[in-house]
Amino acid sequence: MVRLNVDQMSRYVSPVNPTTFPTLSITLLGIGLFLMAWFFVYEVTSTKYTRDWKKELFIALIASFFLGYGGLFLLLWVGIYV
Repeated sequence: MVRLNVDQMSRYVSPVNPTTFPTLSITLLGIGLFLMAWFFVYEVTSTKYTRDWKKELFIALIASFFLGYGGLFLLLWVGIYV
């Protein structure tokens, strides 16, 4: 059995530089909030005859993607490492 010392191990380096967490967080959350607002306005102003479920699904998926990753980088920015 091979035993490794801490000195022999390589240090883990994050694929995203921690100094970019604030920029990524604010940018992704801003885009996500814009898309979420667009989705809400679309839902309120359209009738049941003019709604398109593909457009609704597309906007909701893209908004949730940006809000999810924006929230992740917000947590990393404040020091909650998930």
